[in-house]
Amino acid sequence: MGKGRFEAFSDGVLAIIITIMVLELKVPHGAELSALKPLIPVFLSYVLSFIYVGIYWNNHHHMLHAVTSVTGPILWANLHLLFWLSLVPFVTAWMGENHFASIPIALYGGVMLMCALAFMLLARLMTRHEGADSKLARAFGKDRKSKLSLVLYVAGIALAFVNSWMAVGCYVAVAVIWFVPDRRIERVLRAD
Repeated sequence: MGKGRFEAFSDGVLAIIITIMVLELKVPHGAELSALKPLIPVFLSYVLSFIYVGIYWNNHHHMLHAVTSVTGPILWANLHLLFWLSLVPFVTAWMGENHFASIPIALYGGVMLMCALAFMLLARLMTRHEGADSKLARAFGKDRKSKLSLVLYVAGIALAFVNSWMAVGCYVAVAVIWFVPDRRIERVLRAD
């Protein structure tokens, strides 16, 4: 199957997810700068999640450039990823509204962990479909970044019950690791 509709659908869902997140930013009831202070946790949660969704969109986009077609299982794996990403606005709002309390932070990490696992599954299925010597297989290699991300998510979930800011620090670290688009795919595409 061609990948055009696959990419268009995914782009649309991700755009809606970002729209839902920004709609959670409520306008303060005062005209003074001090009226913004209670919104700081909500805004910080939004920024982190916006970066995450942007990272997924960026890497999804790069990955699709390295494949020639998609299959039924790949479509389902993509829906699995989009399901977990669709929960990001909820956990973002809950974490921000509750000023980074332990349980919302742990659930945020749980959703991010599931997003990462879903993306890894999608990447594996695409790599298997394209073949062991494909551009995508060469680009991903051992995929240390993904494995490190899983460790940081699990650490963040556990740390949420010890120190909320250390947990958030783990999630920020994952975002920093992935902030630059995955150059591995770009290098392989340029080489061919």
